[in-house]
Amino acid sequence: MPRYTVHVRGEWLAVPCRDAQLTIGWLGREAVRRYIKNKPDNGGFASVDDVSFLVRRCKGLGLLDHEDPLEVALEDNEFVEVVIEGDAMSPDFIPSQPEGVYLYSKYREPEKYIALDGDSLTTEDLVNLGKGRYKIKLTPTAEKKVQKSREVIDSIVKEKTVVYGITTGFGKFARTVIPVNKLEELQVNLVRSHSSGVGKPLIPERCRMLLALRINVLAKGYSGISLETLKQVIEVFNASCLPYVPEKGTVGASGDLAPLSHLALGLIGEGKMWSPKSGWADAKYVLEAHGLKPVVLKPKEGLALINGTQMITSLGCEAVERASAIARQADIVAALTLEVLKGTTKAFDTDIHAVRPHRGQIEVAFRFRSLLDSDHHPSEIAESHRFCDRVQDAYTLRCCPQVHGVANDTIAFVKNIITTELNSATDNPMVCASRGETISGGNFHGEYPAKALDYLAIGVHELAAISERRIERLCNPSLSELPPFLVAEGGLNSGFMIAHCTAAALVSENKALCHPSSVDSLSTSAATEDHVSMGGWAARKALRVIEHVEQVLAIELLAACQGIEFLRPLRTTTPLEKVYDLVRSVVRFGR
Repeated sequence: MPRYTVHVRGEWLAVPCRDAQLTIGWLGREAVRRYIKNKPDNGGFASVDDVSFLVRRCKGLGLLDHEDPLEVALEDNEFVEVVIEGDAMSPDFIPSQPEGVYLYSKYREPEKYIALDGDSLTTEDLVNLGKGRYKIKLTPTAEKKVQKSREVIDSIVKEKTVVYGITTGFGKFARTVIPVNKLEELQVNLVRSHSSGVGKPLIPERCRMLLALRINVLAKGYSGISLETLKQVIEVFNASCLPYVPEKGTVGASGDLAPLSHLALGLIGEGKMWSPKSGWADAKYVLEAHGLKPVVLKPKEGLALINGTQMITSLGCEAVERASAIARQADIVAALTLEVLKGTTKAFDTDIHAVRPHRGQIEVAFRFRSLLDSDHHPSEIAESHRFCDRVQDAYTLRCCPQVHGVANDTIAFVKNIITTELNSATDNPMVCASRGETISGGNFHGEYPAKALDYLAIGVHELAAISERRIERLCNPSLSELPPFLVAEGGLNSGFMIAHCTAAALVSENKALCHPSSVDSLSTSAATEDHVSMGGWAARKALRVIEHVEQVLAIELLAACQGIEFLRPLRTTTPLEKVYDLVRSVVRFGR
């Protein structure tokens, strides 16, 4: 018998259908009838006949015709949403689709796999897993390590040994011994009680990254999870069933307990879950729709799923990859601005940088020479002012290798720390199968990625700070020899006047965001966890800083392309002309 999962005013209802000839309208009415029946006040309606509604798919939000037969319009186990006309959504209403869902609007189940072993995951791999380009499988070596680790846990339970988090409570309750017949209940209660985060849920890409990274850590074989449970978690990932994980609530030690608990909550079939097929729904319905069963937690497995720095690290991984991309783009944009402002390339001479051999500085100077100073693609703009009387340029042009360079070195430094953290066991207690014992330690403390991501925000912000000053030079006729605000009909058209204001606003906001979060610590868990990293906020604000840097550099790029119009018919170098053509393919010249 076909069955459909229907979303009505924030609640999910399973509606069986005995007759496939019934219509979409019938499904909507039946869902509303069940909704009214469950409400003490009948949901504010006298009867189903008083309710006007629309029906739409959760996937893609396409409206459905009330007259269409169910067997034609829907697949078995499909998720639909009934929207009651005149409803005003409450502030805590969860829409069927999350922010950024357009990224998944054309989602296709990947065919390729990445084999995880807990030791060799890269930042690029994790970002690609987040984008849904790969499924996951374990290496044979990882499977053996997981099995050996689990044998240690089974032995502890069998022998009734007192071990933190396995046969005892947690945090302040570490000395409370739990009876053997309550050990599975202990793990479920742990997940439920720790699922106390707040804020918007992670977008699909970030939740996939979080889940993939937790799988990678479990694959190291130091967590004590059973191979059966880990394979269930991998099946959930491969089906792109993503639990509701609020972005706020972690203090970064003991690990990212709140977000990882929300992740585990969905795996055990509780809370909310999202998939491209279902939109948001109760986790049990989403799992069932994909032919999956909720995880049944064995001793230690709840703790194995929630203890670690994976929220900080997965968001940090995205931050590092985006920072790497924008740092390369910053060199290209600045080179184009230098051309428009008729700057000199003498400051990028190899001999200058050889005597101050910072790696990033040398790399940036090389990029500028490649873009601006090649015999293979000479610049007509540069030739037009070769014999001018200007001796040197302003710092925002002349010092790009020095300023951009340290941003590049910062990104490389942070990437090294994040890559190490990607492949680190961050549990407590740690299960050491080779010694046949568990060891309590502090690998869950997020200070390493927290400090690194604070540093990343500060380093990458400088790309926006110097870019905003170059935008000023482009817009100011006393500095640029170009029309005021880069517009031919000044006064009638304000040109880039307010675009520059926007850049200034973003740079100013970044100054506050660059205050390190990891210098703060608040004691938690009745002073048991008395020093924490605040790494979750470090990761989230690093991403916000990087987003602002991307936006400021985009404004500079648009301004530079606008400025080059006033130098025509002269042309710049071939690679920079390619950049100009790319921009003009989506943004036309503003007159």
